[in-house]
Amino acid sequence: MKHLFLRSFRVFLWAFLFVFVLCAILFAYFNLPGPAPRGDVQFGVTFSSRFARDLGLDAPKVLRALFEDLGVRKVRIPVYWDVVERERGRFDFSDIDWQLDMAKQYNAEVILAVGQKVPRWPECFVPAWANTDALKNEAAIRFIQETIGRYKNRSEVSLWQIENEPFLAFGVCPPISGETLDREVAAARAEDTSRLILTTDSGELSTWIPAASRGDVFGTTLYRKLWSNRFGYITYPIGPNFFRFKEQLVRLFTQQKHFMVIELQAEPWANGSLTDVSLDEQWKTMNAEQLMENVRYARQVGFSDVYLWGAEWWYWLKEKKETPALWNAARSIFRAR
Repeated sequence: MKHLFLRSFRVFLWAFLFVFVLCAILFAYFNLPGPAPRGDVQFGVTFSSRFARDLGLDAPKVLRALFEDLGVRKVRIPVYWDVVERERGRFDFSDIDWQLDMAKQYNAEVILAVGQKVPRWPECFVPAWANTDALKNEAAIRFIQETIGRYKNRSEVSLWQIENEPFLAFGVCPPISGETLDREVAAARAEDTSRLILTTDSGELSTWIPAASRGDVFGTTLYRKLWSNRFGYITYPIGPNFFRFKEQLVRLFTQQKHFMVIELQAEPWANGSLTDVSLDEQWKTMNAEQLMENVRYARQVGFSDVYLWGAEWWYWLKEKKETPALWNAARSIFRAR
């Protein structure tokens, strides 16, 4: 009995040492000096008319400034289900119509994000009437079909994003099941065969494989500094090689060949709403210098397209706080093309 215990303990110890050494090697690799920054990256932004209004801004004025002043020509726009279909079966796309009209005016290309979970807190925008899982899931498919059917002939739409980080437990929605996402993607493909489907997942908190295997293009988030209720302010201790390693894993285990950074941190992640947190507190996770550092980091990751997260906040700082440094820094990024 004692001999068996000692043998089992040795096996456990060797297994532990193997895992420890492997983790140490990977951690060292992830933090090796990254490759030279990619020079031909195309930058875009996520724009939420809802968030712009939450900041007390005129949403059309913000979007026009992004196009005219900054020179943005790629934009991801969320389609908020609870706004479009307040009553079951009655659709009002007016808030999307004006955004696409303006994008067309400036020859910009648009990713339309549609589903139960789309960008901006609380991440989940299911109408109140969709109050059971069965009803919600069936109605979401019709909502996706209605959205794509309305806009599939709009030349400014480049991709359909189906759900936003569907497998991540973040926000007020539970994660979406693989079966539900499969049905939504299939419905999108049936409605429009001419465009690719974008699926997304967390850059730091997922393997990417379940999401990447379901879309034609995969988009990752990329955050550097954030607030944690458990640890306070933290910086992710990983270099660009972490994301390049995950890309190779996805290529190995799926058919995915197309990768982008769909959400590069370009606004604070603070302990509270941005309108309630002091600027000194906000600078702890984002300022003009950190923005430029994040852009350099994303260039080292090496994906061809990078969408910045925080455009509404840059404008809010400039207009409401008379602090244009972030706006000016963003201009230098987009005008450098």
